[in-house]
Amino acid sequence: METLMVDRVHSSLRLFLHRNAVFLCERLCAQFPSETNVQLLATCYLHNNQPYAAYHILKGKKLPESRYLFAMSCFRMNLLREAEDTLCPVNEPNIEVPSGATGHYLLGVIYRCTGRMSAAAEQFTQALTLDPLLWAAYEELCILGVAEDADECFSEATALRLQQEHTSTSTLEKSNFANENRILSSSLPSSLGDIVPKQMKQLHVNNTAEVPGYPHVRATALHVQNSTTSNVAQFDTPSPISTQTSSIVPPPLFRNVHAYQNTISGDTPAKQKANGANQPLRRKHLDEARLKKVSGRLFNQSSESMPRRSARLSRDTTINSNSNISQFGGNGTDHSSGKLRVNSSTPSKLCSTAVRSMQVRKGKPRATENFDEDNMPATSSSVSSTDGRFFEQDKAERIMSQDSKVAVGIRELLGLLRTLGEGFRLSCLFKCQEALEVYRKLPEPQFNTGWVLCQVGKAYFELVDYLEADRYFELAHRLSPCTLDGMDIYSTVLYHLNAEMRLSYLAQELISIDRLSPQAWCAVGNCFALRKDHETALKNFQRAVQLDSRFAYAHTLCGHEYSALEDYENSLKFYRCALQVDERHYNAWYGLGVVYLRQEKFEFAEHHFRRAFQINPRSSVLMCYLGMALHSLKRDEEALEMMEKAIAADKKNPLPKYQKALILLGLQKYTEALEELERLKEIAPHESSMYALMGKIYKQLNILDKAVFCFGIALDLKPPAADLAIIKSAMEKVHLPDELMEDDL
Repeated sequence: METLMVDRVHSSLRLFLHRNAVFLCERLCAQFPSETNVQLLATCYLHNNQPYAAYHILKGKKLPESRYLFAMSCFRMNLLREAEDTLCPVNEPNIEVPSGATGHYLLGVIYRCTGRMSAAAEQFTQALTLDPLLWAAYEELCILGVAEDADECFSEATALRLQQEHTSTSTLEKSNFANENRILSSSLPSSLGDIVPKQMKQLHVNNTAEVPGYPHVRATALHVQNSTTSNVAQFDTPSPISTQTSSIVPPPLFRNVHAYQNTISGDTPAKQKANGANQPLRRKHLDEARLKKVSGRLFNQSSESMPRRSARLSRDTTINSNSNISQFGGNGTDHSSGKLRVNSSTPSKLCSTAVRSMQVRKGKPRATENFDEDNMPATSSSVSSTDGRFFEQDKAERIMSQDSKVAVGIRELLGLLRTLGEGFRLSCLFKCQEALEVYRKLPEPQFNTGWVLCQVGKAYFELVDYLEADRYFELAHRLSPCTLDGMDIYSTVLYHLNAEMRLSYLAQELISIDRLSPQAWCAVGNCFALRKDHETALKNFQRAVQLDSRFAYAHTLCGHEYSALEDYENSLKFYRCALQVDERHYNAWYGLGVVYLRQEKFEFAEHHFRRAFQINPRSSVLMCYLGMALHSLKRDEEALEMMEKAIAADKKNPLPKYQKALILLGLQKYTEALEELERLKEIAPHESSMYALMGKIYKQLNILDKAVFCFGIALDLKPPAADLAIIKSAMEKVHLPDELMEDDL
């Protein structure tokens, strides 16, 4: 009963019938309250999203599996301290973490959630050491920015180790098979290699006499006669070993066991005499009639109706249909006399020569051997032993071939993980161009998957190439429409492209797929943010935070909306929450720097921009804002150097060129500033602030007509309301002396 219930519980779990599994497992634990069954019940509770129930029944359990399940329950209930104490008790420092690699992985996630990044990295590394195929551990190391090169993690040494582990698991199976083969090989000479030739030699000497000296032959017949159906099974289907090692064609299948028993009983006169007094004469005649029918059907077959493996083998072992020789053990049986006989009409070739042909692997035929009558016993025994050895060698070769296939499979899998891991590691280090080159090395079936295409889209997003990011995200969403990972970034890409209609459609589609996913509500929030409805956007971003408090990007988007509403206190709060979730989330560091820059806390701004720049050292935007903070701190030389780096990092980004021109204006390098603005005009010819700055420079150079012209163009380009009044004031005062003008631009 217990085994049946356990099997049904596992079957229900496999078929996602979680409620059924919980019900059956509760009955199981009530009837058989062992800790193993309690573990199974806890597993059912966790599958059924009832971690509190698993927590209740596992509290106080000491087995490793129970500790792991209890820690998982605590983690899902956000009881991180209790989960950590369960996996790694403080009062027992030498106790092992349960469940091996997965236990270390769970402990690493707990450390990361509690802000202990170095300890988390150690646990993830330990998990990856125990199980090199635990991709989640390597992914966490990449997110922490401490992952080693994928070539080292998924190296050839790792492949050899995995192959050795696989070989060790199959050693027991191969040793059992070898022992079985040795037993079969040792028993074959006595059963088929010795008995058959000796009987045939004796029969050749005395063709019509009963064979003396072989009581085991008659004993075998008596055993078959008196045995049950299960004992006759060895005569029902010939063993494949026997058919391969014996030079005699295997006996036909006996479909009617009772008829065969009657055949054997008809061959034994002594048995008939012993039972004759107890059997009526009519019963005896009926048995003999049935015996003749069965004998004619089973043994009196022509060579045309018998199965054969080759024409030559059938021709060499053909027996006269009138001889009625049973081929069991090579003995003839005369059913009319009841004595063991060999008909004199049997071809002598069967007695004097055993012809054998074996097909060895790879299609190479083995030489045909002829044996003399005197050498028959020893030769047949050696042939049987040789067949056993060949069978064992063939099986060993097949096992070796299977091991080689496993080795090839391990290397192929590690090669795939090596490429994916290296690409993901470079992406997490924001080396996006190198990551794209690695991803392009993937085979087409692997590249055209949702995960890889989303990673490629994220790389282009970090490179501020929104058009390419949009293309790959759209392709990923088309190939895997129900995959939500990365769709929050996709919605931000559409936000930057001002694709309002497509963004609205994406948001509705994601909501229809999963209303409880934070990615869907981030897309809805971006849709309202694009329409400048910051309050509604903020509500949607807060909904995403409510659904998943560990979703760092939702916290950051909330901070952006509070910043747009000039609620800097709440903005700082959400940016800090994002950093508590992910310390390397550079967007939150950038948001903090922007807030402090607007509050004119330039030192704080410079600190946070630099932290973001250390995480993502290739971002032109971060370089530019760091240069702006340095310029505000009157560190113009450092600011100019940073602006040059920003321009080199992204030549299409207009912001660092404009800021460089501002710095040059502050240094009174008017000509260089105008040259930089002329280069900026080629990139952003419709930027009103650029023309306003050019007008101010021309005013400083006392080229008033050009100054008025530039101010007029700036006004025609419909600048923001905040800049509109400033540009008009500057245009009205263009003919006044500089000391009477306010430095508003």
